[in-house]
Amino acid sequence: MKHVNIPVFIPHLGCPNDCVFCNQKRISGTSSFNKNEVDSIIKNALSTIDTDNTETEIAFFGGSFTGIDRDDMIFLLKTAYKYIENGSVSSIRLSTRPDYINEEILQILKNYGVKTIELGLQSMDDEVLCASKRGHTAKTAIEACKLIKKHNFTLIGQMMIGLPCSTLEKEVYTANIIAELCDGARIYPTVVLRETELCSMAKRNEYTPLRLEDAVTRTGEALLVFDKAEKEVIRIGLQSGDELYDPDVVYGGDYHPAIGELAQNYLYYKKICEILDRVNDDMSGKNLVIYCSLGAVSKVVGQKRINKEKLIKNYNLKSVKVVEKNDIIGYNIILDIL
Repeated sequence: MKHVNIPVFIPHLGCPNDCVFCNQKRISGTSSFNKNEVDSIIKNALSTIDTDNTETEIAFFGGSFTGIDRDDMIFLLKTAYKYIENGSVSSIRLSTRPDYINEEILQILKNYGVKTIELGLQSMDDEVLCASKRGHTAKTAIEACKLIKKHNFTLIGQMMIGLPCSTLEKEVYTANIIAELCDGARIYPTVVLRETELCSMAKRNEYTPLRLEDAVTRTGEALLVFDKAEKEVIRIGLQSGDELYDPDVVYGGDYHPAIGELAQNYLYYKKICEILDRVNDDMSGKNLVIYCSLGAVSKVVGQKRINKEKLIKNYNLKSVKVVEKNDIIGYNIILDIL
């Protein structure tokens, strides 16, 4: 069954401080919020959805939902919950911070039909968290994850690539912890937005924005971790929008609308090479056939055929052919060397 989220953005509400990278107005495209408009937002969205054939979820995004005024939080939950009661939607999901999770909050969320909690973890390294002014430690994040799973919520861990003081090794470590504790993940390469402290840091040469090549490599390595752990990555990169191409909005960090596909290209290339290297045979003049899941051919081939060309060059192959197979799922592949 098709799944649809009805997004309700609550920009910056509930956040106790400004992380160095954050400009919620730019990210969400929303600068104001009126709780009394939420009901009409949901109604208008539902009027465009075939709810009989669609699993529909109300999603509170944009701020730290469990950190907002308690009465406002319950008001929003009640507003959404009546659509669960009448069968229009199946559940509620929300995003929040690890330091706004406790037993009382989780019980309230459970009472109002919340199924999925997305935690802005960003990093599991204390030096990175401190440099990013997150306001909590990795220990706090781990304890929040465990408490959420104890209460049987679906947990999505959000991580960022290229934060201050971060490295590829720290990001792989973060991905491993998230894969261990969470049901799925989102990966966001850092984009330096203007009107943020990170932008000021970059201007003072205290922070170097990620180059696209580095963002692809580091995102691809995190993606490999989640693939091996069989945990779904539900999104890579910020939602594409015209503002993210605007130099008045973005200061640095090579934003690319297809960063997710580029990272998947990287993942497939690395997996293919790992298999070929294990074969430990002379590939010169041979033909390679790669079998992949439905819809994955372009990701295996790579943008502008880069994966095919590198495989032919690096292994001295005669040709590379990519073929879909119905019984292959996810990022799995099968190779034939002819």
